[in-house]
Amino acid sequence: MSMGFLIEKNAPVVWRGLMVTSAIQQLLRDVAWGELDYLVVDMPPGTGDAQLTICQNIPVAGAVMVTTPQDIALLDVRKGAEMFLKVKVPILGVVQNMSVFECPNCGHQTHIFGENGAKRLSKETDIEVLGDVPLHLSIRETSDSGHPICISAPRSQQANAYRHIAQGVLNKLLMKQGVV
Repeated sequence: MSMGFLIEKNAPVVWRGLMVTSAIQQLLRDVAWGELDYLVVDMPPGTGDAQLTICQNIPVAGAVMVTTPQDIALLDVRKGAEMFLKVKVPILGVVQNMSVFECPNCGHQTHIFGENGAKRLSKETDIEVLGDVPLHLSIRETSDSGHPICISAPRSQQANAYRHIAQGVLNKLLMKQGVV
C-alpha cells in the first residue's frame, strides 16, 4: 500500500500534524492487510508526526535506519535513532544507501558521498551495520521500470546486497522473538 495510490500522480502530500496522524491511522486500521508476518513501513527521515504515530498505534518490533555516508545524513539518522530509543523501539541496524558508485562500463568504484559513514556511526552508537546498497545504474533503471533489481536480476551483486540486508533484518527479528 502506498500513499501514492490515494492521490493524483503529481499531487504533493503537504500534510502536518493531525492530517498525518489521521492518514496513518486510517492506513493501519482500514486497509485489509490480511494475515501478516511482518508489516514494513517506509517512512521519511525525521522525528516527526509520522514516526510517532506509528510507534503509538502499533507494536513496532524494530526500526531499520537508512543513511548515505555523508555526515549531514548521519546526523539525521542519529536523531532518528534517539527518537526510536526514547519511545522504546529497538534499532535493528543501519543500512548505508548509495555507499559507492559503480561505473556500469568499467566497474570502477567511486565514493561520491563519502566512505564508511555507517561504520563510523556503528562504532559511535553500537548500531549494527546491516549492509550497503551501491549507487548503481541498474538499481535505478529497474526500480523506475517497476521491476526492482531483486526480481529483474535476482542473481546480480545489487540484488545480493538487498537480500543480505533483508536476511540481517529477519535474523534480528527472529533473535528478538527467541527463535534463533
